[in-house]
Amino acid sequence: MITRRRLLMSTAAAAVAGTALPAAAATARSRSRSLQRDADALRDAGVTGVAVRLDTPHGTVTARSGVRDLRSRGPVPEGGYLRLGSTTKTFVATVLLRLVGERRVSLDQTVDDLLPGVVQGAGNDGRTITVRHLLRHTSGLPDYVPDVFPEQSAETYFARRWRAYEAEELVRLAVRHRPAFPAGTGWAYSNTNYVLAGLIIERITGRGWEREVADRILRPLGLRHTDTPGTRPFLPHPHTSNYQQFTEGGPLVDTTLPYRPFDSGADGSMTGTARDLNRFFSALAGGRLLEPAELTAMRDTVEVPPGNGHPVGARAGLGLFHTPLSGGGGCLGHSGSGFGYVVETATTLDGRRTVTVSAHSRSADPEQAARQETALRDLIDHALSRGD
Repeated sequence: MITRRRLLMSTAAAAVAGTALPAAAATARSRSRSLQRDADALRDAGVTGVAVRLDTPHGTVTARSGVRDLRSRGPVPEGGYLRLGSTTKTFVATVLLRLVGERRVSLDQTVDDLLPGVVQGAGNDGRTITVRHLLRHTSGLPDYVPDVFPEQSAETYFARRWRAYEAEELVRLAVRHRPAFPAGTGWAYSNTNYVLAGLIIERITGRGWEREVADRILRPLGLRHTDTPGTRPFLPHPHTSNYQQFTEGGPLVDTTLPYRPFDSGADGSMTGTARDLNRFFSALAGGRLLEPAELTAMRDTVEVPPGNGHPVGARAGLGLFHTPLSGGGGCLGHSGSGFGYVVETATTLDGRRTVTVSAHSRSADPEQAARQETALRDLIDHALSRGD
């Protein structure tokens, strides 16, 4: 027989559950509206297409704004494929840190020890540059990018976009120029660092960095929609078209096809989806990919000097950045960009809230570009600063 006391308790529990469900639904609607407002703000700043995915312990929220392409003006597809650009670097750094954990390489080994004679000339000296310097961008090595894209124009993009370079060629181009500073004495972002990181992975393992990323990260995490396509030029469907304005006041040029000279190596060639990116960064921050010592090393940061395109207070770790949040604390992440697109993934320090934003056009107007950058950063800050 059910006693009156037990019956009252059951009734009370049902009442609590009944009120909790509408409250949870209201919170989910509020979160969705907030994300959509921020996506629309990025569109209103002039971005042709925007997609956002936020994963939290309470579920997934997505937002899309703008158009998938300027010809059909159809909606931005959900779950579309993306060029990851320099977010590739976080995958590469994770593989190298796994190798550090296996004692197959040390962060304090020099480049010359691992790749004898590869970095030399014009004051560049691989004997003074360590693996840690490469991964944190404190090597001082020149960036090869100005050599492979010497003139900011659509004509250069179309004339050179099919030219592919071997990694060693890109390093040789870079070291013709003097270093920005002696290794370990400053900070400057250089894609050359991660070209060398890819070569080091191959030297240690006997396999390309792509195979190591696939075996150590993509397959274990089930990232079935992430790829290392090398020089293969086409994004899988569905995807949103990318548009670059090369000159202020000029037309938006469809740059969905990659620029092979800097879109085909360990510094920026991967493709994937927001779902996969969120899963990767959440697993990384949550300690599921690296042992504690290596994750601590990855999070050991240095100040990013002002004027380097990062928010105030940003700090550089090994293959990722720490950025303060307005609600307190900070987030870990990395952006990727190329002609016509910006992709940024960021996660809370515990990996429980992770957001990926893709913006599918870039302006040559400095003021408009600054507004777009601010809108993107605000979106990430709002998404990760919420306590629900």
